[in-house]
Amino acid sequence: MAKTKADATSGTRWSTRNSVGENAKNVSLTTLQALLVDSIDLYNATRMAHWNLKGSNFIGVHEMLEKFYDALNEQTDMLAERAVLLGGVPNGTSQNVAGSSRLAPYPADLLDSMEHLRELADRYAQVGKALRDGIDETDDAGDADTSDLLTELSRAIDKNLWMIEAHLHGHGSGGR
Repeated sequence: MAKTKADATSGTRWSTRNSVGENAKNVSLTTLQALLVDSIDLYNATRMAHWNLKGSNFIGVHEMLEKFYDALNEQTDMLAERAVLLGGVPNGTSQNVAGSSRLAPYPADLLDSMEHLRELADRYAQVGKALRDGIDETDDAGDADTSDLLTELSRAIDKNLWMIEAHLHGHGSGGR
């Protein structure tokens, strides 16, 4: 496999026989890298909440968040693998995530489960929006397969946001 040119993922692009057009690959690789970083950050925030939350609804929220971060682990893998098959080299290092994530830093001092859920709801909503933006960007560029992948991931994030907001509504938090 021959190295071709720099791209937004890690500075390296590999040639591939994949027939997606070059412009579509460039758009998709940039979009995939940004979503990968945000998704890894969301995974870490979800784990942080899972480990540290306290409250009368502990067990239900604890178990729900474990399922969420397991799903996010799979979703980040899907984003990275899509980038690789387009010839990119995804960068999910801790240093890159810390420097590139579009999400606000997660508070390390939270304990109350409802505070964790409010913080997570904001981040799940932001990633959901970024996924929907990515759907349009990659579709407009001519990469229907990446757009389809992002649609699948968007549905999953939206469902998890709905579940988080249902917990918030059930505790008088009105979802916000």
